[in-house]
Amino acid sequence: MAKRSSKKTAGPDLTAQTRGQRALWRDLTILAQDPNVQVDGKPLWSSVTLPCEPLLPGPCGARIKVVDYDASQDRYYAPLAGGYESNGEPVDPFAKASSSARLRDPRFHQQNAYAIAMRILCRFENALGRRVNFGFNGHQLHIAPHAFAEANAYYSRESRSLCFGYFPDDDDRTTFTCLSHDIVAHETAHALLDGLRPRYIDPSSPDQGGFHEGFSDIVALLSILSDERIVETILTREKVMAAGQKLVSRKQLGARELRRSALLGLAECMGETLPNGAATALRRSASLTPTPKWMDDPEFAEPHRRGEILVAAVLNAFIEVWRHRLEGLGEIRRGYLDAARVVEDGATAASHLLTMCIRALDYAPPTDLQYSDYLSALLTADRETVPDDSRFGYRRTIRQCFAAWGIEPTSDPAGDGCWQAFSGPVDHANIRFESLQRNADEAFRFIWQNVGSLKLNTDAYTQVTGVRPIARVAPDGLIVRETVVDFMQILSVRSNELAALGLRKPAQMPTFRQVRLYGGAVLVFNEYGQLKFSIGNGVLNIARQQKRLDHLAESGFFEYRTETAFSRGYFSRLHLNRARGL
Repeated sequence: MAKRSSKKTAGPDLTAQTRGQRALWRDLTILAQDPNVQVDGKPLWSSVTLPCEPLLPGPCGARIKVVDYDASQDRYYAPLAGGYESNGEPVDPFAKASSSARLRDPRFHQQNAYAIAMRILCRFENALGRRVNFGFNGHQLHIAPHAFAEANAYYSRESRSLCFGYFPDDDDRTTFTCLSHDIVAHETAHALLDGLRPRYIDPSSPDQGGFHEGFSDIVALLSILSDERIVETILTREKVMAAGQKLVSRKQLGARELRRSALLGLAECMGETLPNGAATALRRSASLTPTPKWMDDPEFAEPHRRGEILVAAVLNAFIEVWRHRLEGLGEIRRGYLDAARVVEDGATAASHLLTMCIRALDYAPPTDLQYSDYLSALLTADRETVPDDSRFGYRRTIRQCFAAWGIEPTSDPAGDGCWQAFSGPVDHANIRFESLQRNADEAFRFIWQNVGSLKLNTDAYTQVTGVRPIARVAPDGLIVRETVVDFMQILSVRSNELAALGLRKPAQMPTFRQVRLYGGAVLVFNEYGQLKFSIGNGVLNIARQQKRLDHLAESGFFEYRTETAFSRGYFSRLHLNRARGL
């Protein structure tokens, strides 16, 4: 019998690496605006800092996967193989490439789409204090940078993808929508919003349709305004210097001037990658005159036009906060300020507002969203993390800018506009908070035991759709911990049953057609398991349900056999109609 060797066979080193032994971040070059937005004859380039995850050719990471297949030409564009690491360290393969080489290389197009999408995903996760799921079954969002020969770009829940088209411009040069930072960021925001609030795709009200478009535009613009390198490039085009410092004229920083220069300079080509770009929401929103009259204007029932109102309110809040932050800044030279400080304050204001806008989703009703609901969510989300608003007045400014458009918070309009704390009796018997933080069944048990206090309809089907523990770092260094539980109530009724509920059947609704009435709420628990807020809409809120039914009829919903049929390809239809000017 052979003698067994006592020598150990060499194998992989399974010793866990510490954070200090590996690269945590990687920088990737991106195009900060459309190629035709140029400063001194050059496109606006930037780089983004992203978590250093292992990248397969594509690039393909844990959450974003680029698959560059062109359906129009039945062509697959090969990815860059092995170009994102060198000797175990991350590299940027296009860092030293020329502008022309980047713009004509499909592999840079792939990197640009991946990096911008990851940038937006990271902003969401940083703001929300947790990982974010997509609105489909799957871990990875697929991106097709050259999906088809068409002037369109859209998010598709069904194919789990972002699809970007390409088309010839007036000079017969090919325009690639995947090279527009704003379009990539906009579509990524659609995908993430769909994961957080999947019912916002459903037809419900003009506000809810407009919210998807307006919110995605806000994410696209504020993510750029948070980039100090880009803001500095725009503001210092005059190249005024003093003792080696770049300066900015104070005249440039008036509200009117900021709309014309900084904001419009950054947003002037948002949507111009597509035909009819003159109707772009970002540019027009920045210069719209605030008035409550839009509420009764049929033109603003269209989702993109409706979204402009939301964008306008947030942009004006950004301008006012930025100007307020600059009030105490001393002049370096008469009439001129230190550009670095001006840029820092602007990027800080944009970043804080973007964080507010994203965090508000946790405090927004899961269905039938109105702009007034979102305003209360904005104010509450910020107050819970930053109680003291006295220094820069973000919440005060937001209220004023929304009020200029006639939008008042749903909750406590005479007070701070935040959601009112839950005050009813709560039954915690047999509830285990450790399980409630993660387990949907435990959350459903809590709802079951508190149906009366939560004022729920017992005839409706009730389902918990999400349980999310949250941890956010407040400015004072304390960690704010919450648990957010989302649940839906669904009541299926036929058209001939609506009258018994106090609802009127729209003329366009077929006889005996079944329709679902939706309700639901967000339950926010503090770190001790106490219920702080119950934010939602009742399934038998007759006034809201009637408005929803009327909007379903006006939007052509009843021409489709099912809700699924209506939702399939929703963004493709919506964005194609926008490109055609419909």
